[in-house]
Amino acid sequence: MFTGIILAIGKIAQIEPSKGDCRLKIDTGTLSLDGCALGDSIAVDGVCLTAIELGKHYFCADVSNETLSRTTLANAKSGSRVNLELALTPSTRMGGHIVSGHVDGLGKIIEKKADARSVRFKIKAPDHLAKYIAEKGSICINGISLTVNEVSGAVFDVNIVPHTLEKTTLNEATTGTSVNLEVDLLARYMESLLRNETTTQPSNNVTETLLRRSGF
Repeated sequence: MFTGIILAIGKIAQIEPSKGDCRLKIDTGTLSLDGCALGDSIAVDGVCLTAIELGKHYFCADVSNETLSRTTLANAKSGSRVNLELALTPSTRMGGHIVSGHVDGLGKIIEKKADARSVRFKIKAPDHLAKYIAEKGSICINGISLTVNEVSGAVFDVNIVPHTLEKTTLNEATTGTSVNLEVDLLARYMESLLRNETTTQPSNNVTETLLRRSGF
């Protein structure tokens, strides 16, 4: 588990194709791997990867076909800069929100514009994720915990403050850039719980009637 607070910007040092999937070597830059062990989880642009080799300033991880099919890692190149976060510990400050590192889908930046000292991004999410995105709710973009400002269907806005621009790769993103999206876990679990309490048949809709019947 992670918090969505980026600890450092790293770089993909090497991509080794292997029987249809690949192995990545990640240069961790200023991120210290002291205390990390083989098998630990590290988030790379919001994708939870398992360290199978550790060095002083790098780690290696295998990336499955499933992960390649759902994330921006499919288009990664040697030298690509990536947001990094180590898995949380009992002493970690919970500054963002609960993030699993399991990407739900790819979004696309459709607008980027200045908003005072910040930058506002308008992002188009896949239609099937729209129901999980709420105004003033949380969303994880490329591993970054952010607050949703506005929602219109599957399009939503986020405001990126100067510190986040400086400490993450979002400063390099442009209109047309694809981003990894992870919706709020609580929204997913609430839908699952409500659906299972009220019907044995799967439903894709959380309605006002369903919420009232469930005591909300």
